[in-house]
Amino acid sequence: MNLSLLILFPVLTAIAILFCKGLKQVRMVALFGAALQMVLTATLLFSYWAERSSGNKEQMLFQFGHTWFAPLNIEYYVGVDGISVAMILLTSFVVISGILVSWKMETLSKEFFFLLLLLSAGAYGFFISLDLFTMFFFLEVAVIPKFLLIGIWGSGKKEYSAMKLALMLMGGSALVFVGLLGVYFNSNAGSGVHTFDLLKLSQMHIPVEAQRIFFPLTFVGFGIFGALFPFHTWVPDGHSSAPTAASMFLAGISMKLGGYGCLRVATYLMPEAAHEYSTIIIILASIAILYGAFATMMQTDLKYINAYSSVSHCGFVLLGIGMLTKTAMTGAVMQMVSHGLMTALFFAAIGMVYDRTHTRMVAQLGGLLKIMPFISTVFFIAGLCSLGLPGFSGFVAEMTVFMGSWQHAELFYRIATIAACASIVVTAVYILRAIGRSIMGPVTDDHHLKLGDANWNEKVAAVILIAGIVAIGIAPFWLNDLISPGAEVIMNKVLSIR
Repeated sequence: MNLSLLILFPVLTAIAILFCKGLKQVRMVALFGAALQMVLTATLLFSYWAERSSGNKEQMLFQFGHTWFAPLNIEYYVGVDGISVAMILLTSFVVISGILVSWKMETLSKEFFFLLLLLSAGAYGFFISLDLFTMFFFLEVAVIPKFLLIGIWGSGKKEYSAMKLALMLMGGSALVFVGLLGVYFNSNAGSGVHTFDLLKLSQMHIPVEAQRIFFPLTFVGFGIFGALFPFHTWVPDGHSSAPTAASMFLAGISMKLGGYGCLRVATYLMPEAAHEYSTIIIILASIAILYGAFATMMQTDLKYINAYSSVSHCGFVLLGIGMLTKTAMTGAVMQMVSHGLMTALFFAAIGMVYDRTHTRMVAQLGGLLKIMPFISTVFFIAGLCSLGLPGFSGFVAEMTVFMGSWQHAELFYRIATIAACASIVVTAVYILRAIGRSIMGPVTDDHHLKLGDANWNEKVAAVILIAGIVAIGIAPFWLNDLISPGAEVIMNKVLSIR
């Protein structure tokens, strides 16, 4: 399996779009490219399962390396484990759904789809990179399109939101880069030969003094991408101003880069510091969970509801990482996948409603179930998944985090776990209230009676995301079995220093 195809396909598709004539050609090429991505990621999943079933116990499969810049020992080096494969699958689901939802994008359509595909290439490159410099390179590739997508195709305070998002994420990138340089210069310090190779670094021991300095820089840097409190403020503004597909990409893919980096780089390579700082991580994650939930209750705009809800749900990811147990880490990755699908579905439903009613204000909606039954059903499913209804992915992911967190017998960890569990009640309140006021009840605006339901492309996009949510909710064992070995490797590194 050639992992470089995951980067090559989106890039070639993006370039092909620039030579298209007319909107029809643009969107057909974009959809074809996204479908190829799904086929490729499905092939990767089955190839990965086949390798593991045949007895291949290598930590990373399908490895490929090529020297990029020899003087600094930088390589284009890629490979995947189960965690990477899960993130790649999530990316392909969100990409094809985002393109389908944007089917009627007529303003600068070439440029719009070009940036969406470039963003997906950056995400794939990030998830398969085993060289820290290459990983950072793709992290930056995944940042730049966001600024343009919001600044050009956004709504409301789009220039302000785009600038705020770009500055916050570039600030996070700067912290990550300093942290990675710290790891690099503390690798093989005695021989004078340094490396960015993730697997080689995992076999080394970075001095504890250096870990204490560079772990918080790396974790906070990646954490900014993952809505780490109190650096989450770009999330509501960025999501609220972004076009629908960009919101889906931001919440469904881009915020997962942060959680993945916190787990794969910061925690795995600097386990002593991860253990020392775990209390702070748990406190910040617990605050984010509760703050995000209560802040969501105060919102009246559907996009702000989903944005602040994302801050709360991403807190579960950081909580699972901070707990430093195998079950909690597995739950953190499952939460990344679940939240990516769920929030992409929620933003897609909100976008469908807005395209027809031209409002996202809950007070101006009502009775949509009678007018738009399919869109309303999608809204219901996304909301019920968000509040953790059994049978959907949200329940499985959050329960796994809670079970892993409860494994700690100390009072502090139990209190943090109970606080996180309590947020479910708050989530139920704001989700049911938003659904009740906007979807249920009488029609509040007679003009809405003339509106139509979802188009074919919107239905296909929604079904794809719902299929992922239900597949995890009803049969979570396949995802758990995919992720657990990778989580165990990281956990063993953490346990080795205790």
